[in-house]
Amino acid sequence: MQAKTQWVNTQDQQRLYVKTWGSDEKPALVLVHGYPDNQEVWEPVIQELLQDFYIVTYDVRGAGQSSIPARIRDYRLAQLSLDLESVVNAVLKDQPFHLAAHDWGSIQSWESVTEAKFKARILSYSTISGPCLDHAAFWMRHQFKHHKSTFFKQLTKSWYIAVFQLPLLAPTVWSFFSPEKWGKVLEKLEHKKNLPSNPHIASDGKHGIGLYRANFVPCLTRPRQRFAVCPVQAIVLKQDNFVSPELIDEMPKWAENFQRVDVDANHWAILSQPKLVADYIRSFALQQI
Repeated sequence: MQAKTQWVNTQDQQRLYVKTWGSDEKPALVLVHGYPDNQEVWEPVIQELLQDFYIVTYDVRGAGQSSIPARIRDYRLAQLSLDLESVVNAVLKDQPFHLAAHDWGSIQSWESVTEAKFKARILSYSTISGPCLDHAAFWMRHQFKHHKSTFFKQLTKSWYIAVFQLPLLAPTVWSFFSPEKWGKVLEKLEHKKNLPSNPHIASDGKHGIGLYRANFVPCLTRPRQRFAVCPVQAIVLKQDNFVSPELIDEMPKWAENFQRVDVDANHWAILSQPKLVADYIRSFALQQI
């Protein structure tokens, strides 16, 4: 499996490392990775999808080989949406595309999926373990008012979000993670051995903290009404240690064409069950063609 590589400059002069896979005569599918990963995390899934799609992946700003912004505000969702736009304009020109994303890739992709300028450009969106922060804020408010036990259940899963707001402690912690140690964490979470590990884990973990610091407080305190401009599929990981499946209950309110599928897996199902995840992405995307 060989990828073509290129660099794409963003509107604020960051550099994103982009890979394309397969034949550009096939329908385009963009995959956006989460935290603390880089685009390599998608490779087991890509192997299952190459026959059907022309696949585009990229290291988001601060991850992998892409450049590292100097300011926290450079990780804002609006800028991350512009990054996606820069990548697809450079690689696909005006061609419409399907979109699938995991974890923070999913959170940031919601910003584009709810932007009017992407209507008819994004053909379908498969979201994995990454709700829209605006939707999550409305959900949390409702749960706190009517179902406090559910509210506090999600808070216990999201303890790391508060830790990531600490300016010195959070980046320092990642310096203790080697690829081998991170691999053991993944094996324990997914109950599967020999999963692909991240050789850039210390750097990706340290710099990606900017995603949390730039976005959580503004979005959760001042949520916006954000409606999807394309069909949405939620691939729900029932054993997810970080995102409660209950959060998905909010999504149908914001997506006119919505589908949900449940997978008995933990947070990194894209590594532990790549074929199953790929099957769901393929099936949903091809329904929209």
